[in-house]
Amino acid sequence: MEKNTSYLISFLLLFICTIPIFGQVQKDTTALSEIILQASPIKTSIQNTAASVSFIGRKDLNKSDGVILTSVLNKIPGVYMQQGSLNTNRITIRGIGARSQYGTNKIKAYFEDIPLTSGEGETVIEDIDLESIASIEIIKGPNSTSFGSGLGGVIHLFARETAFRESFAKSVTTYGSFGLVKQSLSAGYSDAKSNLFSSYTHLQSEGFRANSTYDRKSFNVHGKQKITAKGNLTYLGIFTRLKAFIPSSLNENDFTNHPEKAATTWAAAKGNESSDKFLMGIGYNHQFSKKWSAKTSVFANFRKANEDRPFDILEEKINSLGFRSTINYKANLFSLPFEASVGTEFLSEKYDFSLFKNLYLLQPGQGSITGAKFSAITQKRNYINYFLQIELQLSKELFLESGLALNTTKYSLEDVFQHNTLNQEPPYTFGNVWSPRIGLSYKIAKGANIYSSISKGFSAPLVAETLTPEGQINTSLKPEMGWNYELGFKGNWLGNKLYTEIALYSTQITNLLVARRTAEDQYVGINAGESSHVGTEFSVNYRLLKTAKWQVTPYFSGTVNNFKFKDFVDGNADYSGNRLTGVPNVQWNLGVDLNTESGFSLNTSFRSVGKIPMNDTNSKYSDGYKLLDIKAAYTFKIQKFLKAELSTGINNVTNTHYAASILPNAVGFGSVPPRYYYPGNPRNFYGGIAVSYVFL
Repeated sequence: MEKNTSYLISFLLLFICTIPIFGQVQKDTTALSEIILQASPIKTSIQNTAASVSFIGRKDLNKSDGVILTSVLNKIPGVYMQQGSLNTNRITIRGIGARSQYGTNKIKAYFEDIPLTSGEGETVIEDIDLESIASIEIIKGPNSTSFGSGLGGVIHLFARETAFRESFAKSVTTYGSFGLVKQSLSAGYSDAKSNLFSSYTHLQSEGFRANSTYDRKSFNVHGKQKITAKGNLTYLGIFTRLKAFIPSSLNENDFTNHPEKAATTWAAAKGNESSDKFLMGIGYNHQFSKKWSAKTSVFANFRKANEDRPFDILEEKINSLGFRSTINYKANLFSLPFEASVGTEFLSEKYDFSLFKNLYLLQPGQGSITGAKFSAITQKRNYINYFLQIELQLSKELFLESGLALNTTKYSLEDVFQHNTLNQEPPYTFGNVWSPRIGLSYKIAKGANIYSSISKGFSAPLVAETLTPEGQINTSLKPEMGWNYELGFKGNWLGNKLYTEIALYSTQITNLLVARRTAEDQYVGINAGESSHVGTEFSVNYRLLKTAKWQVTPYFSGTVNNFKFKDFVDGNADYSGNRLTGVPNVQWNLGVDLNTESGFSLNTSFRSVGKIPMNDTNSKYSDGYKLLDIKAAYTFKIQKFLKAELSTGINNVTNTHYAASILPNAVGFGSVPPRYYYPGNPRNFYGGIAVSYVFL
């Protein structure tokens, strides 16, 4: 902690000392901070919002290999995405959700206002094809009143659109190490009233490890249609078919000496998951007058999946239906610019799952064999959020933001396997959860703002966490609650050549939810105490060189934190004062982007991740690591309307051996050592060609 504090103090002193120098420079060109955020019902710029918000544009997505968001998200300070495999990932923001076993929770995600987060709080975004994403906005901490005030924050994806009055067809093919093949076809049309974008992608990989073959087909369509002079219709549809094998985690010996292996039981069972998923939504925006506007959308999510695991075979179905509606009012209040938004979001979800015995041991070499059914459960999950958001410009320099959200979450459970016992649990609700927020942003100079905010967030338990060993809902379990305090600075310097941002935050969480492991595939949720999330995030982007032919932009971002258990007692064990499991205390990124007028670009990214405590006792840590990625591309015209791009890249240039993900609090049963580690890919290469034809 002393070392981390010294890093923080040194950085703050350096940062403060530079302000007088940079503050003397003035120029008015478009800057990163002037981007208008689209997720919030009240449109505002990154510069003026009283929260830490990160924006990822299409150019940022193009700097990666185009397979998964891991390298892109890990450039964002405060965000950490662990990639066990293409289909096993965990995203945390400011340490929230770090102790999740296999997936992402306590963070909400949306695609064009359609929830990607299930009714119980689990989020999956890794199967969204990158070709369908135009941009991403990340709101850190419980600073998004209109999207549920989640403790970790919100990740909002926006769909690609076709350029105005343009039609196109495009083909992209990528080949890479470990049998990587990605083929994408996209097309679009746009005129004065219509905009349509569609894409189809087939992604395949044999994987670095045994039993890690991956095959995903996805189709996406997104459109906007002007109905009247004041009304617009939007629609979105995404279909995904996935077949992915699961190598699972490794013990320390295999991770060190045989990282290419799959876990023994998962390899013998040929463990895998397959699913068909369909996400759709339709929305309507109407501008009644200069003051009044409304936006309403209806959405549905359907998923049918199967997972073959050594301990059982899972079959599941999810059907969800919901709507979201907001009304905006924009006028002057006592001659001060004022805007308010009031709305609601509702989701009703039905989840059916059945468990079957896996008889793979009876016929070795055949993989999973479905045996008798031994469990079947129907779960119903419902939540409704009401929200009010207000923005008031108190003066030319001072902006006030405030909001209030109300959430009600309800679960019900029915054991449909035990027909004769009528084993049905009555619906259970966590009651009404109120989440207030207030923030101030002050313009201290042209292009420079300071801000502060106080907000309250919550995270409801997963259905699995609410169950007792007897299969009943634990009605004494409470949602996690947290207050977030934040102070930050955003500034453009040197004629908007330099953009700097720093955020200091403290999130104090009570009713800490802990998943106590009782078997290889069983967990019990308990409220075990409190945790403290204190840290700083910073980012610097500098346009070092810009001429008629060249542009060189280095960047640097990072986070230093002190996440710990304040009061954490689980049974006879007291972990109070220990570091929070599953998240590094230091993470930073350094890179340079080079672009030329001739169409050549070079992107480099160097990432450093500190060591991670792997269990609550802090008796075991993963090693810190550093990764270097490089990508080069060349774009050129073949004919007037025909354009091509050649690209190539190397991930993990230095061939670092590292844990790309860890399984927190892994337990070894019997004489089997615990399996903490998911090894990262060694050095790997990729290259691709894209050809597009534009119809003007």
